[in-house]
Amino acid sequence: MENHISKIIDLKYKVIHSFLFCLALLICLLIYIFFLSKNLPSLDELQQFNPDQVSKLVSADGKVIKKLYIAKRDMVNISVLPKHLREALLSMEDRDFYNHNGINIKGIIRAVIVDIINLSAKQGASTITQQLARSMYESIGMERSITRKIKEFITAIKIEQTYTKSEILELYFNSVYFGHGTYGIQSASIYYFSKDVSELTLEESAVLIGLLPAPAIYSPIKYPDRAEKRKKLVLKVMHNLNYITSEEFDNSISNPIKIRKFDYDGSPAPHYSEYVRRELEKIDNDLGIKIYKDGLSIFTSLDSRIQDILTNAFNDVMEKNQRIFNKDLLENNEKMKSIAKNNNITLDSLKNILRNNLVIPKPLQKQLLVQGAAVAIDPKYGSILGMIGGRTEKEYLDHFNRSTQARRQPGSVFKPFIYLSAIENGSTPCTQLLNQPLVFFIDDTTRWNPQNHDGSTGLLTSLRDGMKKSLNLISVRVVQELISPNDVKKTAERMGIVTPVRPVDAIALGVSEVYPLNITMSYSAIANNGILFTPNPILSIQDVNGTTIKDFSPYSEEVADEKEIFILRDMMKSVIDNGTGTSLRWKYKFYSPVAGKTGTTNSKTDAWFIGFTPYIAIGVWVGIDDPQMKLGTKQYGSNAAMPIFAKAINEIYKLGNYYSSGTKIEISKKADWTIPDGIVEKNICKETCCLNTDWCDSYKEYFIDSNAPIEKCEEYSNPLFRFK
Repeated sequence: MENHISKIIDLKYKVIHSFLFCLALLICLLIYIFFLSKNLPSLDELQQFNPDQVSKLVSADGKVIKKLYIAKRDMVNISVLPKHLREALLSMEDRDFYNHNGINIKGIIRAVIVDIINLSAKQGASTITQQLARSMYESIGMERSITRKIKEFITAIKIEQTYTKSEILELYFNSVYFGHGTYGIQSASIYYFSKDVSELTLEESAVLIGLLPAPAIYSPIKYPDRAEKRKKLVLKVMHNLNYITSEEFDNSISNPIKIRKFDYDGSPAPHYSEYVRRELEKIDNDLGIKIYKDGLSIFTSLDSRIQDILTNAFNDVMEKNQRIFNKDLLENNEKMKSIAKNNNITLDSLKNILRNNLVIPKPLQKQLLVQGAAVAIDPKYGSILGMIGGRTEKEYLDHFNRSTQARRQPGSVFKPFIYLSAIENGSTPCTQLLNQPLVFFIDDTTRWNPQNHDGSTGLLTSLRDGMKKSLNLISVRVVQELISPNDVKKTAERMGIVTPVRPVDAIALGVSEVYPLNITMSYSAIANNGILFTPNPILSIQDVNGTTIKDFSPYSEEVADEKEIFILRDMMKSVIDNGTGTSLRWKYKFYSPVAGKTGTTNSKTDAWFIGFTPYIAIGVWVGIDDPQMKLGTKQYGSNAAMPIFAKAINEIYKLGNYYSSGTKIEISKKADWTIPDGIVEKNICKETCCLNTDWCDSYKEYFIDSNAPIEKCEEYSNPLFRFK
């Protein structure tokens, strides 16, 4: 009896000790869980979860032209995800998703047993909610361990308390990693198939879901055979679970994977996108935004259709310019030997590259690659509609934006500032100067003897003829006889030129360097009746919820009188109608009202054309990065640069509209500038710039009413004078 009682007492002590031991273990486990929880997100943090997202540069016509990111993640609403995509995920990752509260107990027990048997963490049993927990929060970690499982367990329960099942699926699809730096199903769909997630086919959905366990191993880009097997596995499981029919299964199994990789880092306007990115970096701190993380929508002024037109025209003409340059250089044997020697390349290799128009190696590109820049502006709003900052071919594309960063001599495209200065000082289009050489002594040993580009001379020549024929001698005499170099400097700066302008005699020939974008903006003021806008690349910025953070309004000011601008512009129309730019009419068949100016610097190192209509101003520069290299003996602005303008403006007018500052602008091919008040038209004598008589060779000319001629021509006052 006593022995029996003793056994009962021993058993009682064992039970109590076991209970106390288990209680101690439980308390230790709770304490351990408590300390683990301290580093895990709270419910408030879960509700405020906001992963890094891709910011987008959006064109004025609604196209995404560039993505700015640290992680490739485009957030989408679950409502746009195809049903078969969601079913594929549930089939492979969590079949009981809608029947648990974040933790699959059966799966965990199975995983624990397998891990104990193997004495390691080999078996996983993570639900979608647990996977979401570790992809959302770095504090959970990715290593296979009991500690991570507990962290997942805690966070998954919190997630289920915070979000609905639909919201959990949405967060999962937007957070999970799909390989090649892409996060989220939308980014993966774009990267692998170049399409929106809503357009994914059944087999494409199977490919993406098949990636999830190991994106690096099952990549359809690196390992297409493995991806194909995973696709078939996903489809088989979906079929077994009755998510898809036998017909759908058979059709999808037989369709091979068709990867259409998207250039996530590319842009149809690479130089413009980089220009906008740099502008954003100047203001991001002031606006309190993170341009690479906040999923911003940056609405830009660029019209992607005009950018495409400008790029196509640019590429066509630049290929021709390169061939002309190559051919011209091949004929200069001494120059070829010098280039070969300086670049440590054999002369035969150099000749082979040029003769066969091969890709120019990078070390030679500064000297041998014909470069260029082009910008399209809406003069009425200052909107940049298109921008090219250099060659766009993949092998030549670089980050140096020649439209905004290259300072080049403008040559004759600087002359409108000279003629505007003269007009503002009382001269008229028919003011005459002697078209004869001048000699300037710079010092005791150096003299400057400017010449017309073709070596021609003449007698008295009007300012209009000087403009349309781009006569250097006339512009030099304007600076010497009608105004001063300092007048031109002030005019150029007032018209928006930001680079230093040297008030020297040679200012008449455009020797002070300019940026292509800058001088094109100045020309846009001529197109816009003397109103100059600052460049306006960004229209507005919105956050991820579509709330406007900031609207950008362009700054404008009146920099010249409308009447004087009208006179200058009409003179520039003569350049196109019967001057150095006439090929725009007879060769390229552009007949709408247009004005512009060609420009070529000494030795054909820079070729320019800047032209404008009432709607669009386009500036084009062509040259070599090394300014000592010549484009070619006949590569004037009218040959090397103007064809880009001609091809582009023709296509833009065929397009018939463009987007500017949030408005669709319709183009009328007949639209011309209106004649402002205070402008009068007179019939004048071509020889004397006086009012014509019956015996004069006369034409119609515009004048500001305050300085219009009032006297009739005396030289041809009767018929006999013409036969003197």
